[in-house]
Amino acid sequence: MTAQGMRFHQDASTSNGTQHASNGSQQHDYQTQHFSNGTDNHTTPNGTLPQKNGVHPPTARPTPQPFYGHDREEVTRLIIQGLDDLGYHGAASTLSRESGYEVESPAVAQFRHAVLQGEWSEAEALLFGSEPAEEGGGVSIRNGTHPGLKFVEGVDQNQLRFRLRTQKYLELLESKDLGRALMVLRQELTPLKQERSKLQHLASMLVNTPDGLKKEARWDGATGQSRQILLQELSRSIAPSIMIPAHRLAELLDQVKRNQISRCLYHNPSKSPSLFEDHMCDRSQFPLRTVLELTQNAGEVWAMEFSHDGKWLATSGQATDVLIYDTSTFQVTHRLTEHTDHVAYLAWCPGDRKLITCSHDKTARIWDATSGQCTLKIDHHTQPVTAAAWSPDGQSFVTGSLHGSHRLCLWSIDGEPLYNWAVDYRVQDCAISPNGKRMVVISSECQIVVYNYENHEEEYSILLKSRMTCVNISQDSQHMLINMASSEIQLINIDTAEIVKRFLGQQQGGFVIRSTFGGADQNLIISGSEGISKHYPFVVRTATHNPADARVYIWHKENGSLIERLEGHGSPGCVNVVAWNPADPCMFASGGDDQKVRM
Repeated sequence: MTAQGMRFHQDASTSNGTQHASNGSQQHDYQTQHFSNGTDNHTTPNGTLPQKNGVHPPTARPTPQPFYGHDREEVTRLIIQGLDDLGYHGAASTLSRESGYEVESPAVAQFRHAVLQGEWSEAEALLFGSEPAEEGGGVSIRNGTHPGLKFVEGVDQNQLRFRLRTQKYLELLESKDLGRALMVLRQELTPLKQERSKLQHLASMLVNTPDGLKKEARWDGATGQSRQILLQELSRSIAPSIMIPAHRLAELLDQVKRNQISRCLYHNPSKSPSLFEDHMCDRSQFPLRTVLELTQNAGEVWAMEFSHDGKWLATSGQATDVLIYDTSTFQVTHRLTEHTDHVAYLAWCPGDRKLITCSHDKTARIWDATSGQCTLKIDHHTQPVTAAAWSPDGQSFVTGSLHGSHRLCLWSIDGEPLYNWAVDYRVQDCAISPNGKRMVVISSECQIVVYNYENHEEEYSILLKSRMTCVNISQDSQHMLINMASSEIQLINIDTAEIVKRFLGQQQGGFVIRSTFGGADQNLIISGSEGISKHYPFVVRTATHNPADARVYIWHKENGSLIERLEGHGSPGCVNVVAWNPADPCMFASGGDDQKVRM
């Protein structure tokens, strides 16, 4: 460890009570639909008009004219669906009646109904087309047969059958009908010739309890959202002209907003842009100037984080104490003093009641944020504790270390060891996704390892050419942000492991720099940067390094543009860490080698 910053270690959709089905439609008893006095009691899905019970079919209409260059039928059907999503069912039915357009055909409505009601033989016949099935009475379409729904190009129909029949199988297991479940496994799932591992996994569930089944299958049961999820998955394979994707109008409006945001260089509002006007933020509304310097730290600042509600700011680093500031006054409310060596990492728990700190004294400590008292000490590690991450429920946490048999451990909030990953690498940093499904770990050996946090198993790993200094996960749990010693920050899709964006410009080589997401809706990327180093003069003498950098860099996340390169903490030294207030998009902080926090 040097006096010029912390160096690398060189050895190193809805609730169960939902009222609406997917696509904004409602679940109905199609045998009892009716109108009264010509008024739609919104018993039909998505504004469709049943062709029975005395209701007249839509009136003939002239050849449709384009709507300002758009297909009139598509626009009208989207509006009908949108009205249903908004709860204006009468208006949706009126528009359907007047225009003559329906959101979806009776066959699609029946398919939706069959899936949501668990009528699996009928659902399969409606989807793929079939004569009436022998078992269970078959398809109850009005004419007794159906040609099937139109699929998008390239769809593997056996995969869809497998997904449908898997739901059927799981529901039979849940109801403890093991005999029929075994028949479905042998006679309906096995002949589809899907991956053997999938069949083996399903077969292993035969011995599970209902609760164990749900946990093993990651499935919430027939009365949960599983049928809704199944319908949404199947609908993606059906031609959108036949079955409009759920909430399509809202999705299109979101695309409009995202497109405007991507073109708005200084986008940082606390509210979503209005649809009534084109959006563009002014640079004068962006946080560009230092308004306050906090000088209470006794050493270089290496770690810093705002509480989730934005009311507190915790800082630590080269000194042995940790400071907690009240962001309404920026007075120190607590000075935490029980560590005996550098405190290189800290993190607020969900709910902000507790703070965890990690130190080179080989311990991690949990503090009560209200009283400032240490409530738990983790001393199982034999080397410096480098990182920690809270589970989304705040009832457990993970710690990471550089050496020893306890390099990556899961603990209960009471300090009981829950799991120890047997890893052969040194943990540099780690993060748990907000949805609790994944944990991302970066090592001193240039490796990213992604785990399934629920079952603790490794999903995949990536070996990079450069060392990494920190990892963050976006609030939507879709992306990880990796800061690299090669003066590059990468935004990576967690599901696909593909690089989404690269952010360049900051200077980095020998020290730990912590970047993060920032701004409203995490639409910005912010990072510190290195400056002149008396210990590493080569860092500032290459063509790729600015000898007087030590600045704060801000990029637009969507388009990758460098927005600002702000004055940092002066050179020599580094801007080691930055943090953006999650409750105030116009406030961020930076910490540097000058022992100051700049607001």
